[in-house]
Amino acid sequence: MGLTRHREGNGAREFRGGIVALMGNPNVGKSTVFNALTGLSRHTGNWTGKTVDSAVGAMRGERGIGVCDLPGCYQLSPTSPEERIARDFILGGRADCFVVVCDASCLERNLNLVLQTLALTRRVVVCVNLIDEAAKRGVTVNGGELQKLLGVPIVLTNAAKGKGLNDLKKAIFDMLKGEKENEKGEITAERWDFVPTPQWAEAERITRACVERDSDPRGARQLKLDRFLTGKVTGRLMLPLLLAVVFFITMEGANRPSELLSRAFSAALSWLRTACSGALPPAVEEALFDGVLGTLATVVSVMLPPMAIFFPLFTLLEDLGFLPRIAFNSDHAFSRCGSCGKQALTCCMGFGCSAAGVVGCRIIESPRERMAAILTNPLIPCNGRFPALTALIGVMLAGALGAGGGVVGALVLTGLIFLAVGVMLLFTKLLSATVLRGKASHFVLELPPFRKPRIGRIVVRSMLDRTLFVLGRAAAVAAPAGLVIRLLMQSGAIGSIRAFLEPAGRLMGVDGATLLAFALAFPANELALPLLIGIYSGTAAGTAGLASVLALNGWTAKTAFCALILTLFHCPCAATLLTIRRETRSLRWTALSALVPISAGAVLCIAANGIWSLFA
Repeated sequence: MGLTRHREGNGAREFRGGIVALMGNPNVGKSTVFNALTGLSRHTGNWTGKTVDSAVGAMRGERGIGVCDLPGCYQLSPTSPEERIARDFILGGRADCFVVVCDASCLERNLNLVLQTLALTRRVVVCVNLIDEAAKRGVTVNGGELQKLLGVPIVLTNAAKGKGLNDLKKAIFDMLKGEKENEKGEITAERWDFVPTPQWAEAERITRACVERDSDPRGARQLKLDRFLTGKVTGRLMLPLLLAVVFFITMEGANRPSELLSRAFSAALSWLRTACSGALPPAVEEALFDGVLGTLATVVSVMLPPMAIFFPLFTLLEDLGFLPRIAFNSDHAFSRCGSCGKQALTCCMGFGCSAAGVVGCRIIESPRERMAAILTNPLIPCNGRFPALTALIGVMLAGALGAGGGVVGALVLTGLIFLAVGVMLLFTKLLSATVLRGKASHFVLELPPFRKPRIGRIVVRSMLDRTLFVLGRAAAVAAPAGLVIRLLMQSGAIGSIRAFLEPAGRLMGVDGATLLAFALAFPANELALPLLIGIYSGTAAGTAGLASVLALNGWTAKTAFCALILTLFHCPCAATLLTIRRETRSLRWTALSALVPISAGAVLCIAANGIWSLFA
C-alpha cells in the first residue's frame, strides 16, 4: 500500500514529506508534544481520556510533513476504541514514522506499548517525555542504553518547556529520509489478523537496565495526598467542599464587575441613542437599541464576569490533576447505576460544554454505557447555564442575606450541582434497567501525578478557548434573537405566545414568559436569562436592574427556586443535539436525549412548586 493511496483516504494528501503518528499511553504529554511540533493548540489536560479522536497538523517549518495525534492507549490488543484506532492506523500504512511518547517516571509500563509497536513496524522513534518531572521523583533514564536495547532512536524531552524538541525533529527527519531512500516495509494483508501480545517481562528487564531510581520524597508526599483525596470518607467530603469554594469565589467576585459593566453599557447606549436621535426611524431605532444592542449588553454584563472567574478556577483543578480523583471517587456510584467511573470524566467535560462532553463519551469502551453517558450528559449544567445560575442566586437569594449571602449562594449552587448529578445517576440507572440493559464493564483509570499548574496556559486556555468562545457564541445568537423578540413585541405576537404558555408555567412555579425565554434560547442556553429580561421589560437589563425587573413581574423566592431548577434541566442547545445526532446516528436517541432533561425539569419544577406552596 502506497503512502498517497492512504492519504487520499484520510484527507492528508498535501503532506508529501510524510506522515508522523504520535502514540502513547494516556497522560504522557502526547498532546503537548503535538502542540510543540505543530504550533497548534490541542487541548491538553492532566487526566486520562482527553484525546478521544485524531488531530492532524503540519510540522512547524516543514509544511509538507503532517503530524497525527492518535488517541492514548495502553496496548495494541484492541479492547477499546482508542487502542483499535491506534492499531488500525499502524496496520493501514497511513504513517511513515511513529513517535511513541513515554513518561520517564513510569517507563516500564509505557515500554509495553513500545514493544508491541515494534512487533508491527520498525519505523519508530521513542520520545521519553517528562524527564524533569521524573528527575524530581528521583528517576533517571539512560537514553543511550535504552536505544541500544530497543534498536530504534531514543529522544529525551520535556515538551512543555521545549527541551529535546530539536533532537526529536532531527530523529523524525532522519527516519523519514531513510524511508524515502529505502523500500518501505509495508504490512501485508495477512498481518491484519496479528495481535501483538503484551511483553511485560521484557519491559521490566529493559527498565532495570536503563533506569536509575533514588529516594522519592515527592512521591511519598503525593501518595499521602492521594490517600486523603481518594479516601472513602475524606474523598467524598473534599468534592463538595472544593466545589463550594469555587462557587463562592465566582459569585463573590462576579457581582460587582457585572454591576459596573451593566452601568457602563447603559450609559454608553444612552449616549449613543441620544447622538443618533432623529437619524433613524423610530421603529428601527427601537429595534436596534432596545433589541440588538440592549440584548448584547445584557449578555456581556451578565455572562462575562462569572465565566472569567469560574473557567480559570475549573481549568486550574484540571491542570493540577483533581478531575481523575473525582472519577475515582465516583466509580462506586456509577457502577451501582450500571455504568463506570469514566462517565464522571465525561461529566467534567460537560461542565465546560455539553457537546464536548458528548464527544468525550468515546472514551467509554462499552457501547451500552457510552450511549447511557451520551443521553444523560445534557443533565450536567454546561458553562452556558452557570451565569444564569449565579445571577439568579446572587440577586434573588444570596443578595437578600447581606454579608453572608455569598456563602449561602455558594452552598445553594453546590447543592444544585449535586442535584443535577443525582438526577443524572437516576436516569442512568433507569436507562440501564430498561432500554440499555446489560452488565457493567471493567473500569481502568490511571491517576496522574499532581503537577505544578501552568498559569499562563490556564489563563489563555480558559479565556480564549472557553470564556471568549462561549461569550462570542452567545453574542452571535443574542443579536438576532434580541431583534426577533423586539419585532414580536411590536407585533403583539409575543403576548399571545406568553399567554398560551402561562398555565403550564404556573403549574411549574414560574410563568409563560419564563418558558418562552427557554424555548427561544434553544440556539444557546446562555441566552435564557437575557431573553427573559427582554420579554419582561421590552429592553435589556443587566444585573443592576435584574432584581427590580423580576420583582415587578411577580417573582418571589419560590419563583426563583423553580427557575433555577428549570435552568438546570431543560432542552439541550442546538449544538449539543446535533452532536448527539452525529455520535448516535439516530434520530430516536437524539429525541430521547432532549426528552430526558425536559421531563426532569418539568417533574422537579412541579414537585418543588407543590411542596413550597404546602409549607408557605
